[in-house]
Amino acid sequence: MSALTFKIEARAAQHGRAGVLTTPHGSIRTPAFVPVGTKANVKGILPSQMLALGAQAVLANTYHLYLQPGETIVKRAGGLGEFMRWPGPTMTDSGGFQVFSLGAAFGKTISKFTAGETPEEEAVAIYDESVASQHGQLAVIDDEGVTFTSHLDGSLHRFTPERSVEIQHALGADLFFAFDECTSPVEPYAYQREAMDRTHRWAARSLTAHRQDLDANKKQAIFGIVQGGRYEDLRRESAREIASLGFDGIGIGGSFSKEDMRGALQAAVEELPVELPRHFLGIGEPGDLLEGIMQGMDLFDCVASTRIGRHGSVYTRRGIIHLKSERYRDDFSPIDPSYAAPGTEGFTRAYVAHLIRSKEMLGSQICSMHNIGFILALVDGARQALLEGRFDAYRSDFIRDYYG
Repeated sequence: MSALTFKIEARAAQHGRAGVLTTPHGSIRTPAFVPVGTKANVKGILPSQMLALGAQAVLANTYHLYLQPGETIVKRAGGLGEFMRWPGPTMTDSGGFQVFSLGAAFGKTISKFTAGETPEEEAVAIYDESVASQHGQLAVIDDEGVTFTSHLDGSLHRFTPERSVEIQHALGADLFFAFDECTSPVEPYAYQREAMDRTHRWAARSLTAHRQDLDANKKQAIFGIVQGGRYEDLRRESAREIASLGFDGIGIGGSFSKEDMRGALQAAVEELPVELPRHFLGIGEPGDLLEGIMQGMDLFDCVASTRIGRHGSVYTRRGIIHLKSERYRDDFSPIDPSYAAPGTEGFTRAYVAHLIRSKEMLGSQICSMHNIGFILALVDGARQALLEGRFDAYRSDFIRDYYG
C-alpha cells in the first residue's frame, strides 16, 4: 500500500488539474510549488516564516545531506522534518543532479533552457553552483552507478540506485525520487537514449530496493523519473516505461531547449496515467510554472527564488527587477505594488537596494522571502483558477503583465 494518496478535484480544458496529495505528514493542495531546502534549510528563512509564506512542503538534497551531516545523524534526529523543525510534508531528490554537476557539467553555466535565455534564467543552471569547489570535479558514470569526488574535500564516493534509496530511507522524507542520470540539453540524441535506458534500469533497481523495506513502504512514497531530453519520441518511450514499473508517482526530469519544452513535456504527459501525481523537477520560472500546470504537472521545485534573491533580484507582476540597478536607490515604492510577502510588508525598493549594496544579510533574506512568497501565491492562484474553471484567463493575464 502506498504511503500517499492522490485525488483530482478539477480538470482544465487541456491537461491541467487541481488535486490533493495526502502524505503521512499532511496534505498538499496541488498544483503546488515546493521550496528547496538543499541542506535541510531554505536559505535565510525560518520554518515558521515558510509556513507564513504559504509553503506546504519542502525538498532537501540527498547528495548534500549524505556528505553533511550524514544520513545517520538525520535519522537519529527523527528524520528530515524533525531535524529541521518543519512540521509538514518533506521530499528528497536522489542526488543525481549534483553528481552530474561534478562531472560533465562542472563549471559550465548551461541553462536548463538552451534558447531564449535571460540573465535570470541563467541562474537556474544545469551546473549546480552549490557543488563548486577546487575539490569535487569528477563524476564517472557506469551501468552500475556513479563514482564521484566530494566538493568538500575531494574524497571518493559512490552512488548506486540501491545506495541512493538507502540514504533516502534514512532521511525519512514522505516522498523521494529514484536515482537517475541527469543529462545536459545539448547532449546528442544517441547519448540521450543511452542515459534514458540507464535511467530505466536504475529506476527498476530503485523501486526494488524500496519495496524490499516494508517499514519504509508504509511511511515513504517513491517517484520514478522520466528522461529523454528534448526529444519527444524518447520522452514518450520513457514515460511509458516508468509508468509501467509501479511507482507511487512520476517525476519529469532532465532539461529542454526553451522552444522544445512544451512539446517534450506534452509528449510525456500523454503517456502517463491520469491517477498518478506528477512532479516537474527543477522548474521555478513563473511562465514555465504556468506552462507546466497547463500541461498537467502537480508539483514543482526550484532553487531560483532564493538564488536570485540573494543577489538582489526579485519577481514582480511586471517582471523581474534587479535592485542593484541605480534607478532603485531612491525608489520608495513597495518591492511589488501588486504583492507583499508576509513578513516583508512596508519595505521599499530603496531600502532593500541599500541592504543588498551594503551586503547586509537582511537584504538577501527579504528578497528571498518575497520571491518564494510570490511564486507560492502565483501557483496557489493557478490552483484556485483551476477549481473555478478560469485557468486560461488567469494564465493569459499573468503572461501579458509579466512579459509585457
